[in-house]
Amino acid sequence: MTTIGVVGAGAMGRGICQWALEMGAQAIVFDAKPGSANEARTFILDMLSRAVAKGKLTAAGRDAMISSLEVADSLASFASADVVIEAIVEDIDVKRKLFGELESVVREDAILCTNTSSLSVTACARDCRSPARVVGLHFFNPAPLMKVVEVIRGERTSPDTVNRLLAIVGKSQHKPIVCEDTPGFVVNHAGRGLSTEGLRIVQEGVAEFADVDRVMREYVGLPMGPFELFDLTGLDVSGRVLREIYEGFFHDPRYRPAPLVNRRVEARLFGRKVGEGFYSYPNGKKAEPEEFAAPLDADGSLYIDGPDSLKALLVTAGAKLIDQASMADAILICPLGDDTTAAALASGHDPKRVVAMDMLFSDRHGSGQRATIMGSPVTEKRSLDTVHAALLSSGLRVTRIGDSPGFIAQRVVANIVNTACEIAQQRIAAPHDIDEGVKRGLGYPVGPFALGDQIGGGRILAILRRLQDLTGDPRYRPSLWLRRRAELGVSLSLTER
Repeated sequence: MTTIGVVGAGAMGRGICQWALEMGAQAIVFDAKPGSANEARTFILDMLSRAVAKGKLTAAGRDAMISSLEVADSLASFASADVVIEAIVEDIDVKRKLFGELESVVREDAILCTNTSSLSVTACARDCRSPARVVGLHFFNPAPLMKVVEVIRGERTSPDTVNRLLAIVGKSQHKPIVCEDTPGFVVNHAGRGLSTEGLRIVQEGVAEFADVDRVMREYVGLPMGPFELFDLTGLDVSGRVLREIYEGFFHDPRYRPAPLVNRRVEARLFGRKVGEGFYSYPNGKKAEPEEFAAPLDADGSLYIDGPDSLKALLVTAGAKLIDQASMADAILICPLGDDTTAAALASGHDPKRVVAMDMLFSDRHGSGQRATIMGSPVTEKRSLDTVHAALLSSGLRVTRIGDSPGFIAQRVVANIVNTACEIAQQRIAAPHDIDEGVKRGLGYPVGPFALGDQIGGGRILAILRRLQDLTGDPRYRPSLWLRRRAELGVSLSLTER
């Protein structure tokens, strides 16, 4: 039986202990704070008893697991451990000191793991006599339920250490994601596309934070928008991670956060845990801001310069469609990467009557789904109201934003895909591991490579190039991995032979 030691009996440490027990290992837990390890045992017993009550575990199975958990009163108890995982405070000096103490206790062949979410595994192992056996094993909270764990190779971690650890993790239901020791590893790194671009959109005044969240949930299909996620994890924690990844990549513009973060951290608007963040939480429940409502009696005529599916949708809704743009009250266009200003000028239509609609996902405009529209600085209110009311009549929810290259969804999705491509380009992790890590760790319905292939690598590339052209911002420069595969017309997950 594999014996797994856990140092630290907080939320993450006790979750890792439960993970070890559920895969049939012997577990040893220690915490320097008196009573914490016993509290962890009580908590784990309660969790296992809940599983019994739900019929997911037998009472005999629970009793066998809890009997395999040893509460230790010192590090000396780890002498028999095959693997020791630290889940203590995120302080590099404290972790280095702990590893030094563990090296004097554990067997020569024991593996030492850090569960750090943001510190360098290589830095944690720096003062060890045997850095070859030190490796990152990063779980996500709650560890028993989040079925993914990152296995991070430090600069001096041996291949044998990684392979042995993969064999142990393979006994559990968790998917191991192997990656190199870089800021954010895989999952937190891949999440930059959602978080930093969402912040940028709000910082630019394009949309309110709730608008961004609604579009990402109800149009793109993510379980949460970036600002709901910030509130859940705590902006004090997320803000630190944003900064660490940006600094860790030496201020690469792709990972540049927005000043908005620091202001809200200073105001202590951390999120759910303090009752107020981007949203307020009266009685612990999120208060949803009201949406902008268009006049329902706006019944002007429409000219549609877009796909037939959009025309069919609006005809069914009873919109007044006409065949001459010059005679229409509103001209509806569907640009890719452009803002309304650029698209209107390129189309030759009257900018005062042009309204743009995002058709990144042309199949996601059924009843109850969400559409995004925007005008240019000179678009008349009557034209915007006409389009808005027509889309509402078709059964769609509508988000109305300021003029922006790429709307909301195009900007965020292109950055999600581009970030994943750059992770692969830097050989931090393989595409299939990145996709699995993002699906399991962030809850996306598909991974970023699969998402890019759904939309088309060429379209993602076109969006990024247009964003870079219109903004002049190097944050949108396409990854070489993306450019080559998009131009060759192959899957974005294709690896070089």
